[in-house]
Amino acid sequence: MPVRLYCAAEAAPGGPPLPCLLYLHGGGWVLGSLETHDGLCRRLAQALGACVLAVEYRLAPEHPAPAALEDSIAALRWLAAEAPSLGIDPARLAVGGDSAGGTLAAVLALMARDGTVPPVVFQMLLYPALDLAMTGESYERFREGLPLTAATMRWFIDHYLPPPMDRTAWRFSPARAQSLAGVAPALVLTCGHDPLCSEGQLYAARLEREGVRVTALHASDQMHGILTMDKAIGPVAELVAFAAGVLRRHW
Repeated sequence: MPVRLYCAAEAAPGGPPLPCLLYLHGGGWVLGSLETHDGLCRRLAQALGACVLAVEYRLAPEHPAPAALEDSIAALRWLAAEAPSLGIDPARLAVGGDSAGGTLAAVLALMARDGTVPPVVFQMLLYPALDLAMTGESYERFREGLPLTAATMRWFIDHYLPPPMDRTAWRFSPARAQSLAGVAPALVLTCGHDPLCSEGQLYAARLEREGVRVTALHASDQMHGILTMDKAIGPVAELVAFAAGVLRRHW
């Protein structure tokens, strides 16, 4: 499984161990790679003044669920085990991702709470997919004219979770977990023109209701997938800086 480690330019070789964000790319569990998110991971590492470990997990339809989750688990376990040799502080590991990667990150945070994977101190969920049963109200509002629509999302989920897999299982739909209490503090970014918008907002509200510290940022004038469109969409730099700032302050 390919991974790529980024470290901030000011990080001194041989200096004190750095915190690290394990980053899982978006692409509907079907698309995406280390290359598609290289620029974003570079910007995050520099803004964090820390390390980012990007993971190229297996993709559907050749590798349907739970392959992507299994690879994400393996990557987190490897990072925790190898942290000292990489100059990383194992006590300051975070998980994050955009879209489908946000789903995987949210599941890892739940597993970390339960002790089935190494502990994490933060989860960065960037316009995540959280309920693959597609029950969110915003699916009804965004059916055409956007990079991600309800039909596109259904196509992705059909490849990732073909029948008879249970799309309501919390390992695939973290919003369906019985409890969110005790998970790591979170940042949840939602976009106004996104079929995933409502489930992200509901998840952030539920985290707060169940006693989890959460920062919820809603970009009402933006659409799904913007974080890799920085050359065309001006506010991306500010959104990345904000997300990094929240995690950096937490560390």
